[in-house]
Amino acid sequence: MTRFPGSHVVFHFLCIIIMLLNDGTICNVVFQPAFILASGPRISSFLVGNVSGISFSISAVSSSNATGSIPSSSCVPVYQTQWNLSYELIGKNAFLVRVSLNRSLQLCGNETSVPDCCQEPLCLQETLLVSACADETPKASLIIQTHIYAQIFPNKPISENKTAIPNQVFQPLGSCPCDVSLGECDIRCCCDQDCTQEVLHLFATQCLPGPFGGSFSPVPEYQCSAQSSENDPDWFPFLCVTSPSDNNPFLGLFYDGRTVSPKPSPSFQAPQMTAAVPPINYRQGDPIFTKDDLYFTIPQNSGLGQCADNAPVAFLENFESQCVRRLQSCPSPSDDLRLDVKDGLGGVVTVSVVDEAANDLRLFLSNSLEPISVPQKCDNVVVALSYTLYWRENGLTAITVKRTTANITLSSPVSLTRRYSAVFVNGNETSQPNSGNSGYLVKRPVIGGILDSATEVIQRAQINLWQPGGDGLCSSAELRPALFGINSTSGCVIPVSLLNVRQCSRLRETVRAVLAELVTATLVSTTGNPNFSNLVDWVNITTSLQNSSQPAEGISGECSAVPTHLHIHVRSVIMGRVQGVPQTVIQAVEISFIETTWRIKCDIGKMNPCVNPEIMQNFPVTSSVTFTENPLNTQPPRSRFSINFTEFDCDRNDVCWPELAFPLTRYYTGEPYSQALAKGLILVFFFIAASVLGTPWRQIRQAWNNARL
Repeated sequence: MTRFPGSHVVFHFLCIIIMLLNDGTICNVVFQPAFILASGPRISSFLVGNVSGISFSISAVSSSNATGSIPSSSCVPVYQTQWNLSYELIGKNAFLVRVSLNRSLQLCGNETSVPDCCQEPLCLQETLLVSACADETPKASLIIQTHIYAQIFPNKPISENKTAIPNQVFQPLGSCPCDVSLGECDIRCCCDQDCTQEVLHLFATQCLPGPFGGSFSPVPEYQCSAQSSENDPDWFPFLCVTSPSDNNPFLGLFYDGRTVSPKPSPSFQAPQMTAAVPPINYRQGDPIFTKDDLYFTIPQNSGLGQCADNAPVAFLENFESQCVRRLQSCPSPSDDLRLDVKDGLGGVVTVSVVDEAANDLRLFLSNSLEPISVPQKCDNVVVALSYTLYWRENGLTAITVKRTTANITLSSPVSLTRRYSAVFVNGNETSQPNSGNSGYLVKRPVIGGILDSATEVIQRAQINLWQPGGDGLCSSAELRPALFGINSTSGCVIPVSLLNVRQCSRLRETVRAVLAELVTATLVSTTGNPNFSNLVDWVNITTSLQNSSQPAEGISGECSAVPTHLHIHVRSVIMGRVQGVPQTVIQAVEISFIETTWRIKCDIGKMNPCVNPEIMQNFPVTSSVTFTENPLNTQPPRSRFSINFTEFDCDRNDVCWPELAFPLTRYYTGEPYSQALAKGLILVFFFIAASVLGTPWRQIRQAWNNARL
């Protein structure tokens, strides 16, 4: 009888399916798989079929008995083994059989204290027989051939040492890139020199493909050397490729030529700070140095909002900063500010100090409710430093600092806000910083002035806005200049009582005088670098008139038409460009007041301003500045003819005489001038041709000929 190959496998498979679907009364039990080659300490297999009343036994057999047949005494262990047998019922018709090794696989050595360690790298090589018996009769058998090597552990603690692969451009790279562990064998890396022959034998057939694992990829089928005469395709050998083995996709992967000197490259390591070299001449942004080649520093705010006490001062970089410090005791005296600073021109300038006392400490101090057991009195505490650095070309000519001090009594912890500023002024000490050259630059102060009738020289004057202090009162608020191109609004409050409201006219004058202190200038410079001796560079500041028809006095705690808001409107225009930078000039400045009504609110209680006329209420006063940029006039300049003879002006009359010359003139803007001119000339040509060839011209010629006859 002919048997098909693999018919027993198909039969066993059908038995498994039938056993899972039925009660298992048709087929006998069988192991799946029935033969296992094991290289590890844990093995598992399935026994399927009618498993009722089945028991298991395991024994070691000799290689001659492991032929696939079941020995006669298989239900009785022949030899004791080091293996443990366990099983678990899966469903109704299957057992999961597990076999695990009950001994150590550690290789014996000088430092090994394990009694059952492996004497050789090949630790265990034996054949196991697992029998499934029912009523002491073997029903199925499982043969396991074990070939297990000892586990090799490092003698030293595991470290994170890795093989340093050099840059292949600067140093030749080895031919084993999978060797990533220093002094240890890397699994599946057949080119690793740290692997012994016994260990390589474990994964010799599973090396990493390609040169990365030490073995090259197989030859492609299109190579002529890859085909044999037995299985040649139809196109072989006409279309195969003849190429040496060295010519493969990995050619040139490893640099094996000469080395070159490495060049500096960016690194994430912290750079080593070197001493700064003072420049011969200062440029904008360069740090300023003292005579001892140290940075000239002023406390400044960092980008994270903190205060850096030793921040270098950059040349031509103005700044303002505030540093808050909590005081619980008197601060240490300030350092000597009279330093010798390199001027950048080969010399040295000395910082001159001007002292002044602070009149209002509310700008610098904020008290705390926590008392101090022993009050302290601190004298001459520095609360502000204002530096003015005068420069010319690429150097400094003078440095002055105004040091503001105050006497502070500490009865409770306070927060001291120290103010620092540095302003660079071009020229001598009587000059002021410019705001551009020649057009205004954004965020630069608007330059105002007052004409001195005696000398006919324009003196600088302020155009300011409010900068409220800690309490918000106008009496303690500072002033800040109006910056070009920056629209802003600020304000403060004025305390007013019922007695003040009843004197309404006087209250209006007082509030107007407070607002008038913001703008003391009557002229404004059109450019950022004006000539103080030439009125051409200046325009007048206009003030809008107000309707003063309001009642003079308030009667019922109400005062109307109080000028509570000062608005500064600046109109500018771009007049050309210099090296691509637009030059913006100021055309006009207009000041206007917005009037509101102030009304005393009467509260019920002891603090009733209607009952006690001396009780104050706070009313807001604001100031704002708005910048408007007018579009640049792109129309051609008007001729003297159109200026003097307005009846020929196209903007003032229905008839425009220059348009009669269309398309020779440029007054028509509906299409490009070149196209309009071309179309006009074509129309003229057709008109002349029609006149010459048409009936009128023929009649003229006939009349001419008749006249001659």
